[in-house]
Formats: sequence, C-alpha cells, structure tokens
Amino acid sequence: MNEIRKFIDNIAPMNDSDWQFFSSKLQEVHLKKNTPLLKIGEVENHLSFISKGMVRFFVPREVDDLTFGFLFENEFVTGYDSFLTRTPSEYQIETLTDTVLWQISHNDLEEVYKTTSSGNIIGRKMAENMFLIKSKRELSLLSKTAEERYLGLFSDRPKLLQQIPLKYIASYIGVTPQALSRIRRRIT
Repeated sequence: MNEIRKFIDNIAPMNDSDWQFFSSKLQEVHLKKNTPLLKIGEVENHLSFISKGMVRFFVPREVDDLTFGFLFENEFVTGYDSFLTRTPSEYQIETLTDTVLWQISHNDLEEVYKTTSSGNIIGRKMAENMFLIKSKRELSLLSKTAEERYLGLFSDRPKLLQQIPLKYIASYIGVTPQALSRIRRRIT
C-alpha cells in the first residue's frame, strides 16, 4: 500500500486523515495471468492500482484482438469511460501476468471525493494525466509511421518491449505480426 501513497503524494500530497479514510476503502486482490478485469458489456465498478503485474486493454476479435493499451506496476487501471458514465464497456481489460491490485469501488471513491479535502484534486489530476496519455497515442496513430511508433516505444515505454508478447505490440502499433518482424529486421 506504500506504493499507492507515494504515487498519490507525487500527484498532490494527501494529509494523514484523508489517507486513512482513502486507504480504509482499498481491497487487495490477487489475480492469475489472463484473468479478465473487465469484459465487454460489463460496467466498470473499480479503480485499481497495480501493485504487481501488468494488464492489457483490447477489443476481442475472431482472428486478432485489437490491443490499444498496457499498464504496469505503480499505475492505476480502470475502464474509465465505463467507470464515469456507468455504462457497459465496449472493450476488455485482462491481466498479462499474475497481478496484485488494490481496488476501490465507484461508490467508495465518490465517498472519498465528498469526504476528503484532497480527493477531488487527485481525481482531477489523474483524469488529466489519462487524457494526455490518450491524446499522445491518438496523435501517434494519426501522424507517425508504424516504424516510428515502434521506435517511440523504446523511449516511452521500454518495459513494454521487454515484457509484452510481440503479437500484442504489433496490434498496439497498428500492424500485423509479420509487418512488425520486418520493422524489427530493418532497425537492427
């Protein structure tokens, strides 16, 4: 739980009484590799902090899933659009490794926002950060070649290339696994 406190304090320091209230709402969850966190058609009910492991965001398809995001240790994960709007998700989230999460429910988070002095500030700053990550990804897909997107992963997310199966990386940068193999041969 100390990782969450450090993460939050980097966003906006939380006083001890706010932290006590917030942390009392958290539940530790242990999940095996390839466990769904959110399925299509479900409403997201949790905001989770990844204490250990990694997760993938994707749209399942018959042949190849469309992977559009990864999150790692010391990051928050949620189907944020579903979480906010209370509507069914149009994508899935699953663990890629054995994973340990600290979760807070939607209702408990709303209570944190109402009860604590720093909850709303932290929530706003986290939402702004999620928006910036999403915007950067969209601009990359619109303005860069697949090779540029792949090379960008080396500087932006080096963990990604070390831990994620290549078929998911290919999908993430918008190419087939065969095209990714050609890109990798060209740049080495």
